[in-house]
Amino acid sequence: MAVLPSKARPALMRAATQAGDDYGVTAQPSWREINWRQHLRSIEIDGGNVNYVDMGSGDAPPVLFVHGLGGCWQNWLENVPRVAQERRVIAPDLPGFGASEMPLERISIPGYGQFLDKLCDRLGLDEVVIVGNSMGGFVGAEVAIQFPSRVERLVLVSAAGLSITNVRRRPVQTWGRAVAALGAYGAAHLRPAIVRPRLRHLTLGYVARHPTRLRADLCWEIMSGAGRPGFVDALNALLDYDFRDRIGEIRVPTFIVWGSDDMLVPVEDASEFERLIPNSRKVIFEDTGHVPMLERPETFNALLIEFLAEEFPAAQSESAEAAA
Repeated sequence: MAVLPSKARPALMRAATQAGDDYGVTAQPSWREINWRQHLRSIEIDGGNVNYVDMGSGDAPPVLFVHGLGGCWQNWLENVPRVAQERRVIAPDLPGFGASEMPLERISIPGYGQFLDKLCDRLGLDEVVIVGNSMGGFVGAEVAIQFPSRVERLVLVSAAGLSITNVRRRPVQTWGRAVAALGAYGAAHLRPAIVRPRLRHLTLGYVARHPTRLRADLCWEIMSGAGRPGFVDALNALLDYDFRDRIGEIRVPTFIVWGSDDMLVPVEDASEFERLIPNSRKVIFEDTGHVPMLERPETFNALLIEFLAEEFPAAQSESAEAAA
């Protein structure tokens, strides 16, 4: 039995040459030219230190980037600099991931939603745009349900929350423990797997469609979130929580972005999210895996900026207020 619900299969290594001109091309402005230490912050929430990036400014609602299972704020390296040219951007490490401490309470999707709401309060933010990948999309949608006045609009990037609750629990938990163990081991032995193209393809082929087209330094940064203590608990949280009967409560404009060859969350979930969320639309990136914001960052950023600038009828805002 397949552990994961998607029917997509890994690409052949040689297929990377046919991935298109925008695949793996560094977005501008380049994250490599930024002194990230100037933008790193730490804050205490519910007794634990939280690591986050704070960059940019502007009068429009800030953008809150939320990483997925096993991730860290660096999952948004290709996107933060571009969006920060126009708006304030916040990209945290969720509790138990990256450089953030484990939470005192058991990890849960509603708990992560409450954490993001508290983070916004502590940072003096009112309405925000939430952009979430994988588990981060699950959490972002939960915030839009729990705290509808907090979210001005929502972007779901290969979001979890639908198929994951249908898979058999035991094999997924076994897979999760194995991934966590490999991540902890790999933290000290990661460089060879990243630098060598063939090993990079084997290591990241379940996440990105064509890992050899992603530069080694970017892979190193995004893999820095591997082996963190929150992984297994967060995986269990994904399996424990089902909000499908409440997704229709999301009233804010929602943009859904997916890769056609996502091996972790099936592309069919994009259509289901679009069906369930009244004011939503989707875009599917062909020949793309689970992290389209890193695989095709220039294309992703252009669509995101377009969505952020789009004006929506006042009637939609009124309906959102009524729902709240």
